[in-house]
Order: sequence, then structure tokens, then C-alpha cells
Amino acid sequence: MPGERPFVLLATRAEDRPADEEYALFLRYTGLPPERLLRVRLERDAMPDLDLDEVSGILVGGSPFNASDPLEKKSAVQRRVEAEMGALVDDVVARDLPFLGACYGVGTLGTYLDAEIDGTFSEPISVVDVTLTDAGRADPLAVGMPRTFAAFVGHKEAITTLPPRATLLASSPTCPVQMFRVGENVYATQFHPELDVDGIVTRIHAYAAFGYFAADELDLTLAAVRRAPVHAPSRLLRTFVERYAR
Repeated sequence: MPGERPFVLLATRAEDRPADEEYALFLRYTGLPPERLLRVRLERDAMPDLDLDEVSGILVGGSPFNASDPLEKKSAVQRRVEAEMGALVDDVVARDLPFLGACYGVGTLGTYLDAEIDGTFSEPISVVDVTLTDAGRADPLAVGMPRTFAAFVGHKEAITTLPPRATLLASSPTCPVQMFRVGENVYATQFHPELDVDGIVTRIHAYAAFGYFAADELDLTLAAVRRAPVHAPSRLLRTFVERYAR
């Protein structure tokens, strides 16, 4: 029967509070109960032997890891996670398995595509206006989404030019690749569809020393995420589950 196979959330946050809140937010906005959204904390545990025939789809949360960091600056954990994610994405794309990577998903899927990923289109932690392309408006994952919507962002790297084999679904004035698709069922967003204001405030405090903003910019950053109400992006998560549950 549809809806019996779980989804899997691959997470990489070492800090417990934002990690637990991330999982809670994915539960809330997908509408899944915990037994149907299996969380794997890759910063702590090795990638399990996932039987992809027995899952409905894969979700990837955000991460403090940056795919474009020089190899010598990457920790042993980050190098392991990247190798494990790379092997999984190879299989996911080959199968065209339902996959939705939020923020860190752009790095993992972009790496698979050999896309140029660097700091050219980084965005400070804030709310930006994201606009669907014509392909995005026609994509079944974006059904019911407004053409332009507010979304939470905050990333040090982004895709500069999307390779031809991927389909651009959404852009923003400060980041041309905000959402794309590979094949028919493999998606990545640069913005965070799982976040609400409380969730991003938790992350602002948790990652205050991670270089996302200067030491004297805490109050400005907290104000920036309240610039506009953010409601539409979470619809992507509910639609993803409704479309792919099996």
C-alpha cells in the first residue's frame, strides 16, 4: 500500500539543539510521523546500508560543511560524509530516486554534476525573494507555489553556472541557482524549505562563530530574518511526501 515505506533524512549537524530542531521541522512540514522519517546523523555515524528499494525518498538537511572548501581544510568527518554522500547520489541519480536536498543538497548534487561551486553567489543569513522559472512553474513539486515567494537563506557557497543536464527551477536576484532538478525526481534547493523563524533564530545563535556574519552583526542578522513572513517554501516538503510516498 502507498505510504508504508519510510523517507530518510540525512543530517550533518553536530550541535544537538539545531540538529533536533531540524528533524522536528522536517516532521512538521512533511506531515510524517517519526517512524516514517528515519534520521541519520552522518556527522556522528557512518552512512547505513540503505536499501533504496525500500524507501520512499531521501531528504538532506543543511550543514556547516562547504563542498568548495580546500581539501586540507576539511575534517576527516567531512571527507567521510562527502564520500558517502557522493556514492549515494550516484545511485540516487542513476535510479532517479526521489531526493530533495536543502542547502547542503546543492553542494552534494552540484558536486555530482561537476558544477562550479564557490563563494560568488553566497548569501548572508536573511530572507530573500525567490522566483520560479517557467520550468519551475510547470514542475509538479512546485504546484500551488506563488511565482515569487520569500525564503530563508544563509550560505557561503553556491552554484555559479548550472550544467546543461540539470533544469533550473528557481532563482533570486543575489543567487541565480536557488532550485534545480536532475532527471524527473531529484531536486535541490539553495534556500531552506524546512525553516521557520524560531528555527533560523536557533541556528543564528548556534553558528554565530562559524563565519556567517561578523561578531557585531548578531542583532542585524536576527532582524534580517524577520524582514518578511515566510510561508510558501515548506509547501515543497509536503508536496514531495504526497507525491512520492509509497
